[in-house]
Amino acid sequence: MKKFYLFISILVLFTSTAIAKKNVFIVSKVNDQIVTNLDIEKEASYLKILNPQLEKIEKDKIFKITKNSLINEIIRKKETQRFFDYNKKLSITDRIFIDFHKSLGFQDKEKFLILLSEKKTYSEEEIKEKLKIDFFWNRIILEKFNDLVKIDKQQFIKKIENINIYKNEYQLSEIFFSKDKDLSLNEKIKKIKNSIDSIGFSNTASLFSNSESANIGGNIGWIPEESLSKKIIDELKKTKVGDYTDPIQFGSNFLILKIENKQQKKIQNDKEKMLEQMIEFETNKQLNQFSNIYFNKIKINYAINEK
Repeated sequence: MKKFYLFISILVLFTSTAIAKKNVFIVSKVNDQIVTNLDIEKEASYLKILNPQLEKIEKDKIFKITKNSLINEIIRKKETQRFFDYNKKLSITDRIFIDFHKSLGFQDKEKFLILLSEKKTYSEEEIKEKLKIDFFWNRIILEKFNDLVKIDKQQFIKKIENINIYKNEYQLSEIFFSKDKDLSLNEKIKKIKNSIDSIGFSNTASLFSNSESANIGGNIGWIPEESLSKKIIDELKKTKVGDYTDPIQFGSNFLILKIENKQQKKIQNDKEKMLEQMIEFETNKQLNQFSNIYFNKIKINYAINEK
């Protein structure tokens, strides 16, 4: 009788294991690293926290967004591992994590961790690992391209001198993209616009944008008008709140901006601070372009197999 119960127990264990294995399958592979359907589910839950609008779109589009997010993260990590030691504990990671959950509206870390647990997504340490990848990647971009950033400081100073007592501020979202090899530019733009009509700007940004803001639906927050180039301002002036601009070309890349909101603010007489903000915004914009170019350059060195 004992042998019989032992046999049944082994059979149940074997069957459960077989079912579990059967439900796990490989979605893609980057060099020697695999991405499974379980990885996709975990990442999807995480991205929905960053951009709740993703809850509204179809599963196949969520799948594509999530798979691309994981593939890009693997490539970035493999690239940064060539230069940085991931085993070394960084105190800055804790500070970045605090800024991160606060930016999502969670002043209390514990409430954020409870949400992560409820959504069956990443732990605190796993998210810190993700933030570490971003930190190291940005270090590489800064070290490689900071000297190539061109800032016309005198032009910014001139803009500050000429602005009125009130200034416009725009709350913007972006889709930053480049032309595909297998699509003409007009076809790519049409595809993006059709997607905006179908699933909204935020979800389209997650699907098509090459910018780091893609994971949060393209949201780049409130931007003072004087921080923007004349080319962008001219397009924004033609665009109503709630609408988006025509594609704006920057080198080989293109930018579509949506005006989420607009306001006028009385200017504080702190020209130095305004100048710093303008330089910071322009620097980040150029570094983002370099980041996209560099990523596309190194991506061809990785074997990506998708199921």
